[in-house]
Order: sequence, then structure tokens, then C-alpha cells
Amino acid sequence: MLDFSVAEIAQIVGGRLNEQAEAIAEARVTAPAEFDSRKLQPGSLFIALPGENVDGHDFAASAIEAGAVCVLAAHDVDAPAVLCPPATGETTGLGLEHPDAQAVIQGLSRLARGLVDRCEQLTVVGVTGSAGKTSTKDIIASVLEQAGPTVAPPGSFNNELGMPYTVLRCDAQTQFLVAEMSARGIGHIAKLTQIAPPRISVVLNVGSAHLGEFGSRENIAIAKGELVEALPDDGVAVLNLDDDAVRAMAERTNARCVFYSTQSSQADVYATDIVLDEVARPSFVLHAGGVEVPVRLQVFGEHQVSNALAAAAAGLQAGLTLEQVATGLNAHVARSGRRMEVTTRPDGVTIINDSYNSNPHSVRAGLAALAYTASAREDARSWAVLGQMGELGDDAESEHADIVATLQQLHIDRVVAVGDNPNMRALVDAATAAGMWVRAVPDAQAAAQTVSADIEPRDVILVKASRSEALWSVADIVAAG
Repeated sequence: MLDFSVAEIAQIVGGRLNEQAEAIAEARVTAPAEFDSRKLQPGSLFIALPGENVDGHDFAASAIEAGAVCVLAAHDVDAPAVLCPPATGETTGLGLEHPDAQAVIQGLSRLARGLVDRCEQLTVVGVTGSAGKTSTKDIIASVLEQAGPTVAPPGSFNNELGMPYTVLRCDAQTQFLVAEMSARGIGHIAKLTQIAPPRISVVLNVGSAHLGEFGSRENIAIAKGELVEALPDDGVAVLNLDDDAVRAMAERTNARCVFYSTQSSQADVYATDIVLDEVARPSFVLHAGGVEVPVRLQVFGEHQVSNALAAAAAGLQAGLTLEQVATGLNAHVARSGRRMEVTTRPDGVTIINDSYNSNPHSVRAGLAALAYTASAREDARSWAVLGQMGELGDDAESEHADIVATLQQLHIDRVVAVGDNPNMRALVDAATAAGMWVRAVPDAQAAAQTVSADIEPRDVILVKASRSEALWSVADIVAAG
């Protein structure tokens, strides 16, 4: 974290020091902010966040003992603390509705914005989309690291709590912050851009993920487009030419627009000669500015080419050369767990663990990688272990049933549908009607048993579901043999 005194933190968040903090007002906070007292380093700031089961305020004293300089709190504690003012405006909607939690989150956001404002060398790259945000954020980080210190923590720290936490990983040496921005409704991304105003905004796609919260794809596009609306006039919007709703966002900003594409050579950055290896790792020729360079990715699935092009465009706009961009792309390995993680057992069975999140777009991409990997092996069978996709609203059952058409087109051999709920029953009924091999099981344990009982060497298994289904245990059990 940037070097702040305790008094400066109070000034930035609009709070006040308690009596103990007044005695150390000039003490410096130099290490990252943490919610978990077990992760504190000497010089840290402890964030006393009230949760459903525990209240961080109760750990204030032990946090100081662990090395924290002071505590960011909503009320007085038995430790040096910056006391945040009561929260104003709408609540975050993160399940942390207690006024104390809202006060701390708002104070944390103000502190993060204060850090961004003081880091004149920092370039913020914002990333959003209905699918692929985290994977693309990670690839962008691998590219930008070729030019300088970059902050982009693994995982999905992409909301009103995760965003300031991520920002506060930056320090005086950080040149690039890659900020993943998610939304549960219109206006949410706009709020996130107030915490970390982007200089480069990357929009990947507009799909049907979270359709139940937004009501329509048009509303999703409105929300995602808030990222380009936040750009200054001298900023850059990196937009997916292959997505009509993203392409149209060019009209929502005065910033310069740069387009990328896997389909059109009219884009500013595009790919040709896409080839997949035996486990669906793509190679392609990257084109930009009349120059071309070969790229060989170490991540899995043809859909990663589009993610890599977005990262390449962002890197070029951040001032990197095409050679630096290619080096970053070639060196990138998956950083965030349970996203197209590929494991091959000694007997040749391959497990594709893509269980962190799920929506119709990402399911089809995962199934395509499954089908290709199985087709490259003699006598291999393809297994799709699928759990429900969350937050699809009134169309949820039909969206699940529609996946069967993709399963048929890709000639997926076996389908294990996990969960006794209307969505998975709709998928099972459609697969049964289509004459597919399908088994309905109640939970992850039963799914793992079903696969393990019938799996053969060289088979390929995809595990895919929304995070709430916790199907990664299927991948773990099958991978362990």
C-alpha cells in the first residue's frame, strides 16, 4: 500500500482518530490492508468489517498485536483506530447491510480512491463482460508485467468490497492496476469506476449471465457500457468487434476506440491461423498496426484467443511493443483457480475443471474445448459433468434445456447432470428426449462416483457449474483417481 500516516487516512476517509490513534497520528501504514487478521503484516491496516458470523471490531486488539498499525472501524475499539463516518447513499447489496459494515466499506473505498489520486504514474485498466472477466484480467496482467510492476490479484475481487481491497495492493512503484469490474445491476460499474477511474476500459461481451438481475440483454449492455462512459477524453476503449452490443458502445464515449476480433481483419487487433493442440491450447498469428507475430498460449480453449486479443490491445494502448505483448501472452499461465484448469492422470484421463462460474456463453466455450480435446485422442470419450447456471431469471429452465443442442452438435458422449432442481431437470428431460446418454445425480459426491465407476483411460471430463454448486470436488476426486 502507498505510505500513509494514520492522520492522513482519517483525512482521506473523512473520519476521526480515537484517543489511542491520536497518540500515533504520524505513524505510517506501509503494508497492505487486510480483513483477515491472520494475514496481517507489520505495517498493515486492519479493516474491521462486521460480517454475518463475526465482527472484525472484536479482533482489533489482536490485529495490532499481529503487526497492524491501526484499524479502520465504524465505532471505537480497544486499539488505535480511524473511525469512519456513517455511510451515505445506497447500500452495496453484498449481504453486508449492517450500518457499521456500510460505513467501513465506504471508508475503504474513499481510501482506495485517495491512493489512486496520489499515484500519478498509475494506469488503471478496467475489465468487464458477461464471461471471461477474470481470465482476461489475468492475461492482461501477464502482458503489462512486461513493462512494469502490475497489481491484479488472482480471483474475482470485482465488487464494492473487492475493488478497494485490490486497489490498496498498489504502492508508489505500481505502474498498472488491472481492475475487474462486475455488476449486479445498472449503476454498479459506474460506482466502481469512481473508486478506480480507468484510463483503458476493456469490454469483452454482453451475454445472458445475470439475466435474472437485469431483466434483458439490453440492460446488461447499459451496465457494462458504464465502463467506457467513465473514460476521460484521452482514454481508450478496447472493444470486441465480434459482439454487436459491445461494438455499439463506441457511441457512448468520447475516448478513442480500439477494436479486436477473431473474425475480422478490419479490427485494429486480430488473429489469424488459429490452431489448437491436443489439449485445446491455441496458437495463432497476432496482427496489429500492419505487423504480425506468432503466439502460443498455455491456457485452454479456443475462446481464450479472444481474451488474449483483448489483452494484446490493452497492452499496446498502455505503451508496450508488439513483441512485449507476445512475450506476455506466451508466458501466461492460469492464475485464478477452477477456470479451465486441465489435469491429466497417469492413465491419460484428462479433467477440465471450469467449475468456478457458469453461464450459457462459458458453458458452450467449455464444451467446445471438451469436444476438441476428446476428438484429438483415439478411442476417447467426452464427459460433461454439469451443474446449474445461476441468475438466469425466468429463462433459466429454457437456457438449461438449450444447452442440449450444443451437446448434440459437439457429439458429447456422456452427460452427468448434478442437482435436483427445475433447471437440471429441464436439461435432463431435453437430453433424454434427444436420445443422449445422460445420468441425473443429486450431488457432487454422486457425480464423482458415477464418473469414476465407468471412466476409461484417455477419456476427457469437463466439470462446469456456477460457483454455488461447488462442483470442483468432482474434478478433485476424479483427478486423484
